[in-house]
Amino acid sequence: MSHPAQVPTPGKPGVLTGLGFLGRAVGIAFRSPKLLLLGAIPAVLTTLLMLGGLITLAYWVGDLATWLTPFADTWSDWLRQATRFVAGLAVVLGAVAVSVVAFTAITLVVGSPFYEHISETVEDGLGGVPDAEKASWGRMLWLGIRDSIVLVAVSILINLPLLFAGFIPVVGQTVIPVLVACVGGWILALEFSAVPFTRRGLTLKQRHHILRRHRGMVLGLGVPAYLLCAIPFVSILAMPIVFIAATLMAREALSRRP
Repeated sequence: MSHPAQVPTPGKPGVLTGLGFLGRAVGIAFRSPKLLLLGAIPAVLTTLLMLGGLITLAYWVGDLATWLTPFADTWSDWLRQATRFVAGLAVVLGAVAVSVVAFTAITLVVGSPFYEHISETVEDGLGGVPDAEKASWGRMLWLGIRDSIVLVAVSILINLPLLFAGFIPVVGQTVIPVLVACVGGWILALEFSAVPFTRRGLTLKQRHHILRRHRGMVLGLGVPAYLLCAIPFVSILAMPIVFIAATLMAREALSRRP
């Protein structure tokens, strides 16, 4: 598979640049079905696992909402039901937000060899990485697990206050879901771009520092990726496509590094 060598996008990359990487990734994936298949295999296993967890949560969400709102026991019937509906919705949104990040983290760790191969194939077609570090599979696995634990923990810490903010009427059902998608999209972009950064010997902290300079581009890719990965079964095809797009995004950000 060969692709034209990538050159930095003229001007400062923004949201449309991030979206454009998703479009390019779709073309690359469907021109190379092997890459699509390799990236989908680990996602199938993780999708079944996460779907089972969300179905269990949906079954118990009424009881959870009641447990979270004991103060509403003496309220009028309509107000109590409305409060517990909002509480249940907030719980589901929070669970989905964390599960999308956890789904990605688990899939990338389980499918580490597959995704490393995809990233190397894409980058080789774009001119390669002359100074790439040759880390062992065990080291790459350890780094993937360590970074995933950090990012999932960060996701939980950020989404916890957003969960309680979901109780606020109107704002909790409009502004908060947008914030959740933006936070989730940013964390997913950090997760998906791990391999190209690690191949250059860069840490999670350095990855965050470099991508922070291109927030529009990162969110332009990350937010659609978050929404796609939140849909069961759609996420199976979305995983390899987003991973390819994140590799392209990482190369763009690194090419503009001072």
